Amino acid sequence: MARKQKQTNNDSAFVLFDVVYQDGARTSNRKVPRAEVEGLDGEAQARAFIEEQDRKIAEMSGNPRGPIKSMTRSAG
Repeated sequence: MARKQKQTNNDSAFVLFDVVYQDGARTSNRKVPRAEVEGLDGEAQARAFIEEQDRKIAEMSGNPRGPIKSMTRSAG
C-alpha cells in the first residue's frame, strides 16, 4: 500500500491576524479563511470578516466590541 504524502503548513486554510481595537484591546491570531484574503481587496475583506465575527460574538454575549483601529498579519 502506498503512503500518503503529508501536506505542508504553507497550504493552510486560514490566515492569522492580530487586531487592535480603538479602545486599546488586542486580539491575536484571529482566523480568516484564506479564500477571504485572496485578490486585490484581501485586507479589506479580512477586516469585514473579523467585524462580522465580532458582531456575532456581541449578539451572543451582549458585550459589543469597539471599532477596529488596525490589523496586521500574525508572524509565523
